[in-house]
Amino acid sequence: MQEIRKTARERMKGYCRVCPVCDGRACAGEVPGMGGIGTGASFRANIDALAGVRFNMRLIHDAVEPDTRTTVMGNLLEIPVLAAPIGGVSFNMGGRITEEEYISAVLGGCAEKGTLGCTGDGVPPFIHEAGFSTIRTLYGKGIPFIKPWEEQELYQKLEMAANSGTEMAGMDIDAAGLVTLRLMGRPVSPKPLPKLRQIIENTPLKFILKGIMTPDQAKLAVDSGAAAIVVSNHGGRVLDHTPGVAEVLPAVSKAVNGQIAVLADGGVRTGGDVLKMIALGADAAMIGRPFSVAAVGGLKEGVISYLETLKTELIQAMVLTGCKDISSADPSILYGFEGKGFEGKGDFAS
Repeated sequence: MQEIRKTARERMKGYCRVCPVCDGRACAGEVPGMGGIGTGASFRANIDALAGVRFNMRLIHDAVEPDTRTTVMGNLLEIPVLAAPIGGVSFNMGGRITEEEYISAVLGGCAEKGTLGCTGDGVPPFIHEAGFSTIRTLYGKGIPFIKPWEEQELYQKLEMAANSGTEMAGMDIDAAGLVTLRLMGRPVSPKPLPKLRQIIENTPLKFILKGIMTPDQAKLAVDSGAAAIVVSNHGGRVLDHTPGVAEVLPAVSKAVNGQIAVLADGGVRTGGDVLKMIALGADAAMIGRPFSVAAVGGLKEGVISYLETLKTELIQAMVLTGCKDISSADPSILYGFEGKGFEGKGDFAS
């Protein structure tokens, strides 16, 4: 991973510094690029929120060889991790590899290690075209995310997603504030509940809503017919001064109450961070920027190496907290959460 990160630092020069700690401080305001919008406060909040969650270390138990597998939306994952949708290699990551090489690396590496990668959307069209093409090549092993376009473009891309062979598609509704797309004549917009229901009813795919940050919005997502939500502030790239994902996740998970899957995306860097998100109420974690670094720095082998590192770290954290499997990761493994009557996902205090 050191060599992969070194290569990524060279290839992403001027777009990402590949800092020893990816916390948004050095790249605040660098959008396009890999930074957070404005002051970078939302990016930093994701990191700080997870850093503030601490483990209870327990070693008197029989969790010697933890089982890291879990099932999300009918898909068996070797570890509870998905690569988050990120696109735009040329204007966000330096363009030293092509969009096709990037997407192939992320999705191919995830498929080989028994999990799933997601693809992004945007302008120009080769971003989504590379995603759909790679998913088709991998026989549907990938999840395309589509921006909240208005009418014709949205339905066209949902049809393209269905034709790629995937069983799932997502909408990063948190991209609705991207004014630049509207200025380019490609408007995105929030979706009222009736419209959202119509969209979901008119696709045969399991539908994922990304960008849910409050309990009331989580309940609306359930009402819309979505199969899953992603608790996410878009990596801190759309609205300055939001809370961190780990801060809001317990209350959002409680609002969902196990009715649909809950994914969490924001500041996850290590296997320990993954375990924290699971204990806070997620069914799986999404990871963005570290996968980009791994893909740019080492292509498919870089992604595989990062996933292997995550699994090793996750197993270590599970052993040291007494988790024999993913379902064992509940609030009791977190310092300050023990002894408060929590009963697992859907039963957290806000």
